[in-house]
Amino acid sequence: MEAYFDNSATTRVLDKVVAAMDEMMTVNYGNPSARHIMGVRAENAVKEAASRVARTLKVKEKEILFTSGGTESNNMALIGTALAGKRAGKHIIASNIEHASIYNPLEILEEMGFEITYLTVDGKGHVDLEQLKKAIRPDTILVSVMYVNNEVGAVEPVEEIGKIIHETNPNTVYHVDAIQAYGKFMIRPKKQGIDLLSVSGHKLHGPKGVGFLYIDEHVKIRPIIYGGGQQRGMRSGTENVPGIVGMGVAAEEAYDHFEEKMAHLYGLKDHMLERLTEIEGAYPNSYPGKESAPQVVSVSFSGVRSEVLLHALEEKGIYVSSGSACSSNHPAVSGTLKGIGVKQELLDSTLRFSFGRFNTLEEVDYCMETLKELLPVLRRYQRG
Repeated sequence: MEAYFDNSATTRVLDKVVAAMDEMMTVNYGNPSARHIMGVRAENAVKEAASRVARTLKVKEKEILFTSGGTESNNMALIGTALAGKRAGKHIIASNIEHASIYNPLEILEEMGFEITYLTVDGKGHVDLEQLKKAIRPDTILVSVMYVNNEVGAVEPVEEIGKIIHETNPNTVYHVDAIQAYGKFMIRPKKQGIDLLSVSGHKLHGPKGVGFLYIDEHVKIRPIIYGGGQQRGMRSGTENVPGIVGMGVAAEEAYDHFEEKMAHLYGLKDHMLERLTEIEGAYPNSYPGKESAPQVVSVSFSGVRSEVLLHALEEKGIYVSSGSACSSNHPAVSGTLKGIGVKQELLDSTLRFSFGRFNTLEEVDYCMETLKELLPVLRRYQRG
């Protein structure tokens, strides 16, 4: 048996998505900027994809900007907003458990003279709302907080955060990294006070290399890519039409029979958390039910290094992660695990199991039985 439990890193692309992309690569393969009929078909396909995405968020088609993925969306949200708003102020707020595609642009902005305030989180990974309220100043131009943490599945109170931001300083722009949340939660930017929202296609059974940034029509933001003026001048470069079309189909599909899909994921998560109680020295960092995201279970296993356990599971056909896939190229102790107070001796002993629509309860049981077999052996070997 095989069990792919690394869906927060990437997902299997849906057949329906592949078919839609194939048509745009082999039949309607025109450049959207071309004025002939092939170009018009491609242009219409991009507009239709934007419309599909917009409907899932209850926003306008023109507020959807397609990008190369979550990293670009996050970079544009931060850098584009900072450059557009620097005359109003140079203060930015973020949480201390954000993804590297937030942290690294913030470091660049800091070098450019912006001041960054990082908010701490509690043991469940939730931002301190009182701390946020006190941190917002007249010169605060941007607050960026992720919707769902990619390592432990903590769900931030995004609507409460939006309310605090806009009541304290109505001119502050609110950005939400929803890369692990879109397709797992009903997101309504207008209702939740979200001005900018980042999404990546390959986290929801769509293609890699495409994502979008929702930009509220009233937000001032500068492009970070210049050239031919595509997408209303906000992101130059020939559009990735097959990817964009695939993104549109995946987005629509994610919210079709939504409650049923989420019940399946919550069922997998809760079953794994229940089975983990049978394993000595297993300490979950995620929570049952609606207390954390439906697709993520983070677990610290005492007495064994995460990398050793990851490869032992791999040999049994079980694929998991030792943290964020994006940060695995630059291994370091997780700021998220530190932020939520995981004990020092468990920081390098933590795995992330993440579910998708194709996973089954049988796979979870296979994984749990395999862990029961492997852990005693690996712990003896490590002690030796």
